Amino acid sequence: MNPLLSVHAAATWALVGLIWTVQLVHYPLFAQVGADTFRAYHARHARQISWIVGPLMAVELGTAALLLVLGARELWLLGSLVPLAFNWLATWRVQIPLHGQLSAGFDAGAHRRLVSSNWWRTAAWSIRGACVLFGFW
Repeated sequence: MNPLLSVHAAATWALVGLIWTVQLVHYPLFAQVGADTFRAYHARHARQISWIVGPLMAVELGTAALLLVLGARELWLLGSLVPLAFNWLATWRVQIPLHGQLSAGFDAGAHRRLVSSNWWRTAAWSIRGACVLFGFW
C-alpha cells in the first residue's frame, strides 16, 4: 500500500466524519446558544475547530498535490479534485464570511445560510471519501 495514499485517505476520511458532525451537530446547535453567550461560544468554536480542520485540509490538499506530482493519474484521483477544489472555494468564499457575520452575534439569516450552504461541502467531502475508497480497490 502506498503510504502517501494512506495519509491522503486518512485526512479525507477524517474530514468526512468531521463535516457530518459539524453539519448534524455543531451548526444546528448554534441556534440553541443564548444571545448573551453566543459571541463567546462562536469565537471558541471557531478557534478550536480550526485546529482540527486547518491541518486536515492542508494534509488532504498537500497529499493530493504530491500524488499528482509523483505521477498518479487514476480516474478516482482526478475526479476527486473537483470536490476538493469546491471545498476550498466554498470554505473561503462562503463559510468563512458567514462565520465572520456570526462572530458579531447570532443572526438567524446567516445561521440558516451557514447550515444550508454547508450541505454542499458535506456532499463534496462525501464524494471525495467515496473516490478515495475506490482508490484503495
